[in-house]
Amino acid sequence: MPQTQKHDSEFLQAALIGLQHMLGALEQRIGDLRSHLGGQPAPGKAAAAAPESGAKKRTMSASARKRIALAQKKRWAAYNAAKAKPAAAKPAAAKPPKRVLSKEGRARIVAATKKRWAAFHKAQKAPKPVAKKAAKKAANSVAKPAAPLAVAAAAAPAAE
Repeated sequence: MPQTQKHDSEFLQAALIGLQHMLGALEQRIGDLRSHLGGQPAPGKAAAAAPESGAKKRTMSASARKRIALAQKKRWAAYNAAKAKPAAAKPAAAKPPKRVLSKEGRARIVAATKKRWAAFHKAQKAPKPVAKKAAKKAANSVAKPAAPLAVAAAAAPAAE
C-alpha cells in the first residue's frame, strides 16, 4: 500500500501541473479577448501563472552583482593601465624635426609642374595623326568578306 500512496501523490502532482498550465493558457486567451474589446488586460494573475508552469526566472543577489561589478572595474583598470604605459613611452623618444621646404625648392617644383602642364595642353591642342593600326584596320574591313572563304577552304582539306 505505501507504493500506491507514492504513485497517487505523483499522479496528483502531474495533474496539478497540467491544470496550472491550462489555467495559464486560458488566462492568456481571456487577456487577448479583453485587449481586442478595448478593455483592461488581465490582472497580474496571468503574468504570475505563466512562470510557475514554465522555467522560473533566476535572480542574482545584490552582493553577487556587487562582486561582479568590482571584478569588471578591476579588469578595466588593468586594461587602461596597460594601454597608458606604451603611450607614455612614445613621447620619451625624440621625434625628428619636421622637414621644411625652402623657397627655392618650392619655386623649382612649381616651375617643373607648370612646364609639364604646358606640354600636356600643347599635346591636347595638336592635331592627332591617324594611327597606322587604325588605317590598317580600315583597309582590312573592306577585305573582310573574302576571309570566310579562306577559312572554309583551309578547313576542307583537313576534313578529308
